[in-house]
Amino acid sequence: MFTGIVEEIGEVTAVEPSGDGVRVTVRGPKAVSDAAHGDSISVSGVCLTVVDQGADWFTADVMKQSLDMSTLAGVSPGRAVNLERATAAHGRLGGHIVQGHIDGTGEVLEVRPGAQWQVLRISLPAALAPLVVDKGSIAVDGVSLTVSDASPAAPGDGWFEVSLIPETLAATTLGARVAGDRVNLETDILARHVQRLLSFSTDSTEGGSR
Repeated sequence: MFTGIVEEIGEVTAVEPSGDGVRVTVRGPKAVSDAAHGDSISVSGVCLTVVDQGADWFTADVMKQSLDMSTLAGVSPGRAVNLERATAAHGRLGGHIVQGHIDGTGEVLEVRPGAQWQVLRISLPAALAPLVVDKGSIAVDGVSLTVSDASPAAPGDGWFEVSLIPETLAATTLGARVAGDRVNLETDILARHVQRLLSFSTDSTEGGSR
């Protein structure tokens, strides 16, 4: 479990094939400062398990499903990634509840600079659009953000916007994002649960009317 508060920007240093997945090595001194074998670390929003480590690096396996769902597909050495260790039970929930289970990816459609901030407009797959609400929470590349605007409810793909303060621009990879970049998206777990519960309620109602 994570909170979406990035602790450092790491760098992928090696990628090796591993069956239908890959094994990645990431340099992240802070992330491994108290890590142990089997610990979870969020890599740009994807929860990965430490299988090996050194003084300033760790290695993790990325299974095919994670590659299919995230921007880790095609990852290569040199890529900058957001890193966050799993939150301690007694820690502060500075962002929101983030599982590290990516729902899909979106494309940065527009970057609008402001006096001290930037606004990112990001595409939203149709399946995820009902789960994103203005002033709600969303994780983008593992960063906990507040939705500042969202497309109207309508069939098909949509979009949402997030406003990035200087600290977010400096402390995460989002400060380097440009139009056309793809980013990992994780919607609010509470919204996903509500959607699932409502789907059963609808099925039950329809079944009872027959």
